[in-house]
Amino acid sequence: MAQLLLVHLLAAALAPVLVKVLRNRAFLVLALAPLTGFVWLLTQSGAVRDGSQPEQRIAWVPGLGLDLDFRLTTLSWLLGLLVTGVGALVLLYCRWYFSADDPTLWRFTSVFTAFAGAMFGLVLTDNFLVLYVFWELTTVFSYLLIGHNPASSTNRRAAMQALMVTTLGGLAMLIGIIALGVHHTYSISGLLADPPALDAVTVAAVVLLLVGALSKSALVPFHFWLPGAMAAPTPVSAYLHAAAMVKAGIYLVALLAPVFAGAPAWHALTTGLGLFTMLVGGWRALRQHDIKLLLAYGTVSQLGFIVAVAGLGTRASALAAITLVLGHGLFKSTLFLTVGVIDKATGTRDLRELSGVGRRLLPVAVPACLAALSMAGVAPLAGFVSKEGALEALWSGAREGEPLPGAWGWVALVTMVLGSALTAAYTARFVWGAFARKPGRPDSKVKAPHPGFVAAPLLLGVASLLVGLLAPLVSPYVMPYADEFTVGEQPDSLSLWHGLTVPLVLSLLSLVVGAVLFVGRDRVARAQSGVPAIVDGERGYARVMRWVDRGAVETTAVTQRGSLPIYLTGILLVFVALPGLAAVTRGSMPTVRLWDTPAQAAVGAVIVAACATVLVTRRRLTAVMLVSVTGYGISVLFILHGAPDLAITQMLVETVGLVVFVLTLRRLPSKFTRHPDSPARTWRIALGLAVGTSVAAIALVASGARNVAPVSTDFPTEAYAFGHGQNIVNVTLVDIRAWDTLGEVSVLVAAATGIASLIFVRTRNTRLSLASAKVADAGGSGSASARGTWLHGGRTLRKEKRSVIFEVVTRLIFHIMLAASIFLLFSGHNQPGGGFAGGLVAGLALVVRYLAGGRYELDEALPVDAGLVVGVGLLVAVLSAVAPLAFGGTVLQTTSLDFSMPVWGEVHIVTSVLFDIGVYLIVVGMMLDIVRSLGTGIDRQIADEQRQPQEADA
Repeated sequence: MAQLLLVHLLAAALAPVLVKVLRNRAFLVLALAPLTGFVWLLTQSGAVRDGSQPEQRIAWVPGLGLDLDFRLTTLSWLLGLLVTGVGALVLLYCRWYFSADDPTLWRFTSVFTAFAGAMFGLVLTDNFLVLYVFWELTTVFSYLLIGHNPASSTNRRAAMQALMVTTLGGLAMLIGIIALGVHHTYSISGLLADPPALDAVTVAAVVLLLVGALSKSALVPFHFWLPGAMAAPTPVSAYLHAAAMVKAGIYLVALLAPVFAGAPAWHALTTGLGLFTMLVGGWRALRQHDIKLLLAYGTVSQLGFIVAVAGLGTRASALAAITLVLGHGLFKSTLFLTVGVIDKATGTRDLRELSGVGRRLLPVAVPACLAALSMAGVAPLAGFVSKEGALEALWSGAREGEPLPGAWGWVALVTMVLGSALTAAYTARFVWGAFARKPGRPDSKVKAPHPGFVAAPLLLGVASLLVGLLAPLVSPYVMPYADEFTVGEQPDSLSLWHGLTVPLVLSLLSLVVGAVLFVGRDRVARAQSGVPAIVDGERGYARVMRWVDRGAVETTAVTQRGSLPIYLTGILLVFVALPGLAAVTRGSMPTVRLWDTPAQAAVGAVIVAACATVLVTRRRLTAVMLVSVTGYGISVLFILHGAPDLAITQMLVETVGLVVFVLTLRRLPSKFTRHPDSPARTWRIALGLAVGTSVAAIALVASGARNVAPVSTDFPTEAYAFGHGQNIVNVTLVDIRAWDTLGEVSVLVAAATGIASLIFVRTRNTRLSLASAKVADAGGSGSASARGTWLHGGRTLRKEKRSVIFEVVTRLIFHIMLAASIFLLFSGHNQPGGGFAGGLVAGLALVVRYLAGGRYELDEALPVDAGLVVGVGLLVAVLSAVAPLAFGGTVLQTTSLDFSMPVWGEVHIVTSVLFDIGVYLIVVGMMLDIVRSLGTGIDRQIADEQRQPQEADA
């Protein structure tokens, strides 16, 4: 199962390349990814029918109970078939929906394929934490898909609205997952096999899980985001809002129903809100003129219907719910894809302007009518089978008083009949509006679609018919899900005819009432215009967001005054008042040993002296140098403590920091402004002493608070046994705690790129050309185009800015530094070094090259975009992390390769070096970014400022 998800990941990664080569024909290749999953699921049909549940477990973070567990149940099998089957057809449909010249096609293909993989993983996983990861991935990917056209304010607003609502529900769900996991288990199958007692914690966790499910499936009061999301391209609507994303919430409800259907508030949140949403969505659908928006509100109504049935918690309702999921996925995706064909063929979706389209788009009209009849619940379609099953479940429950007590069962039954009548009415409105000839209106101009464009809706529409006709054959494959429930009698097999029963009469009654509502649609419209909107979630959301925005503006106006000292004072005061005060007032402090050797004491004295001198110096450069002394002093202490790796890294980081400070100081006054008698000076001294005391107290308390043996005591053994290396520090970074390193470099990439881009946007991804540089740019000393010698960028500098000694030294040490960086990279697994240290050395080599030859020389040294280097580094790190999965291993698993080579001798290579190479490239790219931003960018600023007076004089 993990291999199928990896196929989606690789397809998403290769999508931009495929688009560049094949343009919109790339969709045909990408459709193979979900199609592979669909075919695999079909091969597992026998196992699902027999009740066995194929599973796969990949160890990930066992200490947290976080493993990549996958299990194929009846529910996940059915949802998986929808996700993969409809996904493959929608990708096929996209081949003719999107223009080959669409500039955003590369992004859309990649995100859509990744979304399909995330949704597939969501229904397959057997771990709640992993389910949440996939859950939020679908949220992020849906945000990108809905906002496909970033130039459109409507798309941006709809995408942000969907993101805010579903993320809020997801966070609530995460709290519920953690509560269940801490008190019970994170294993889904384990929870279902051994249900916990319904104590207060469990009930609260279940309610929070339902909040996440209801927000994802767009139930009241979260329903408004789904119609707004119709701003997305029609294939997105057909997939996300019919077969995939909104089904995630239904899947979660159906997953939990066998064990939690009796929990307090369960039926109120599922059946109660579901039926209310069914009425709200159906009522709003009757008012729409855009046929896509009509289907959107119809989707809201249908989702409420499915959640209401799934939440009942009986055997009959479970069978009806799982059949509803299948039928809804088929007919609603068919209808959305049909809308896309109509929109492309006629140029409009307004049912008041469409006329006579049905006869001229017959290959689309026929499957659309089949899907519409299924949505309305007309025999012999899938929708009829599922609707009759839902009515039977409520009818039986109302008579027996279970699971809804008293009159609530009858209220729910009447509400479902009314909702079904509204469904029939807006279904008729859709068919009439999309295909019928309107009196007094000329036939719409229709452009004949490509046969491939209508293939997907045709196949899905026919599938709606086949599922209904072959219901007895489908029944054995979905019945195992109903067998998981203990409430209610065993339901009859799915069938088109169960005799003349009350549910059948109620189903016919809903169709008749729906037909009456459609015939009297003008009167219904007038009645609707006079009824105020009882539930207007979009207006409520807009009002809340305005309050939040206003509160943010007011808070910012008060707290963000543009004064860095004020900001730092606030942060440091909180630090002193909370953790600092707690540490200082602790009852006892551990025994302190000031030093082990006199050398440590001497180094400490130098550090203290440097800190004290910083307080009295007036020059900024001197202050920076003194601060660096403290960093280098710490490096010496690391060496004295026998930690060469930490010492090397500390020294390199301190050197990089010094370079950054020096480059920045060029734009600042050389001296500090001094106000010796200012009260603020006294206040700053007092605050500094308080912060220093707090830091010292926290360090002492933290170091003396350990009451168990540290896990690091096992690192020497593990580093050699599992990491195949003798350098414990480096093995820890790239193997033992490689997940931490991967997260840290990802944050480093985001932070460094963002900061560098904010400083100088123009220099982020631009390369200066030495060949086009003009000597006059800086009063250079020679021809910039002369390329006879190495380090010829210095020819563009003024004579007084050049240093012959520096240039000679640079020529001597540049290649040595690069060789040293490569040595540190590859030797770091067994000796001091590693990718981070090696990258810093290579970056400092670029700094030396820049300082010797100027900004043009920097681009001659590494003529690539910094962002490309960083991106390639992150890609190498991620691919090296997931590569073991392709060979049956686990994520970030390390393998040792030992072999002999002629002349060279024995070779020992560890696969984690690939991860280290990614870190190396990230650091080099970050350093290039820093030098181009703070070096080249400031150089350009200075040159512009010097040129302006000359141009003014001229």
